[in-house]
Amino acid sequence: MTKLEGYTKFSEIDEKKLELQWIARISKVLVGKKIIKVDYMPEELAKKQGWYKRPIQILLSNGTWLTPSMDDEGNDGGALFTSDEDLPTIPVIWGNYGTHK
Repeated sequence: MTKLEGYTKFSEIDEKKLELQWIARISKVLVGKKIIKVDYMPEELAKKQGWYKRPIQILLSNGTWLTPSMDDEGNDGGALFTSDEDLPTIPVIWGNYGTHK
């Protein structure tokens, strides 16, 4: 197994340290960036992913796309919850895009 510089095995780390490492890594990508585009995932991409749900996608000023998933494994598109009273949930669009029945 290749050792990755700056990373620790999950079995050798406590939960708070893990949380702080992820916050630092995520912050480098997200903090200070602007949202420059918001759109739903195209049907073609949902089909390619084998997903039934098309989530909202967010493009940041650094070229990073944010795509909500129902889980860490990317099994389908996911909704986003917000703290905005007028938009508490950004829903998925359901369709027959998936390849599994």
